[in-house]
Amino acid sequence: MSELRRLRYFLAVAAERNFTRAAERVHIAQPALSRQIRQLEQELGVELLSRTTHSVELTEAGRLLMDRGAALCDEADRLWRDVRGFSDGACGSLAFGYSTSTSYETAPALLAALAAEHPGITAATRMLSTAEILTGVADGTLDAGLLRCPPPTPELVRTLLRLEPQGVLMPAGHPLAAAGRVQTELLADETVLIHPREANPGHYDAITGIFTRAGVTPRLLLRTITFDAAHTLVTDGTAISVTGASSASGLPAGVVWRPLDPVATVEIHLLTRGRTGRPAVTRLLRTATGTARARNWLSSPDTA
Repeated sequence: MSELRRLRYFLAVAAERNFTRAAERVHIAQPALSRQIRQLEQELGVELLSRTTHSVELTEAGRLLMDRGAALCDEADRLWRDVRGFSDGACGSLAFGYSTSTSYETAPALLAALAAEHPGITAATRMLSTAEILTGVADGTLDAGLLRCPPPTPELVRTLLRLEPQGVLMPAGHPLAAAGRVQTELLADETVLIHPREANPGHYDAITGIFTRAGVTPRLLLRTITFDAAHTLVTDGTAISVTGASSASGLPAGVVWRPLDPVATVEIHLLTRGRTGRPAVTRLLRTATGTARARNWLSSPDTA
């Protein structure tokens, strides 16, 4: 904007009280600087500088413009930086959906890293079902989604972030709780609480696949409640549950988590519509992959 440029020229003259030094400061020729100041005075309809052969002094109007003009230029600089931030993703907003299972650790860790690395990005978050996340990312309602075992979908990009070790949630008094690890084949006579396959086919198949590889077929009890923080059916001894390691924190009294042996993992992916979309999404992807590396989410679990 020409007015801001001329204001900056005026501030240089006001600081130096000399047109020659001011011209050197703002990197233009002295005659051009003089013309810019005269044009500014004409636009404002007031004399800003009192010029003599040997000195340049500020008029009363000039002193007011100097006192308040610097703050105006600083604010304009901040505004331009903020607006330009949208072009490279440094600023902006994201609609982010995540599943219940990722809410224990994975989603909070990712969102905390995003806030720390890119404070100009605001994430509007929602805990949603698998179907809602898949639909939301596909139709653009969501910019990204965090999900266990999402199906391959042509219009979506899956970025693997975590191989989460699986274990058994059970009452503290359960016979299997005494060991540090639970042998999978020992689950043959257990009742295992699991979400219906239609809720997330990939996760259902991953969990039942753990049993199949161990050569066991435990009884399956389908969940009727999507999210139960109290783990009611586990607490009362009705069933056990195979869940990720992140669910082991904040358990209600009387419930414990023990890892499976052999080690079994479930995939957690970040879903986006593509890697060349909005700049803020690109920054989210970089933060997500960096967080996965920093937390060793993709390293081979300890089998000792």
